[in-house]
Amino acid sequence: MCTGKCSSCIASTLYPLAVISIICNIVLFFPDGDVKYAQDGHITEEVKYMGGLVGGGILVLLPALYIHLTGKQGCCGNRCGMLLSILFAAVGVAGALYSLIVAAVALKNGPLCKVLLVWTTPFKDRDSSYLNDKTWWPTCTAPNNIVEFHIGLFATLLAVSGLQVILCATQMINGLFGCLCGTCNKKEVL
Repeated sequence: MCTGKCSSCIASTLYPLAVISIICNIVLFFPDGDVKYAQDGHITEEVKYMGGLVGGGILVLLPALYIHLTGKQGCCGNRCGMLLSILFAAVGVAGALYSLIVAAVALKNGPLCKVLLVWTTPFKDRDSSYLNDKTWWPTCTAPNNIVEFHIGLFATLLAVSGLQVILCATQMINGLFGCLCGTCNKKEVL
């Protein structure tokens, strides 16, 4: 496959992943579909880091746009364009890694929730993981279904950012081939 076509495929795949990442991060600000938790500051700390919005969203969307344009400039574009696509893909890798790390830490620590009358992160310092032991989930009394909400969205961010890392790293390799080998356009014979 031509490196330009490969760039277009990678960029086309990165677009929906970046949008999913942004949507997940925005939804995390509204547990139980209510704004009051965000207004009162009762949201999980990792949500405030905006790994999905900034890392997996903007820092992946910008490279995807450039990578897409690189793929459009004929097959492979030019060598300079492919070199720049390596740099943009590296920014995408960094953003996706940021999102991945934030999501992994959030899943490890668990959600911020109300336990009796106190807002706390009840699963943070436990010896065993709350992910495998659903018997502890009812300790969170507010917001409703916060544990499932937290796990679902952060697990989605973890999976999406993992795919983004793979795709951006693939584009770095693809860009290197495009930079070293040049275009793969067939020359016309006169």
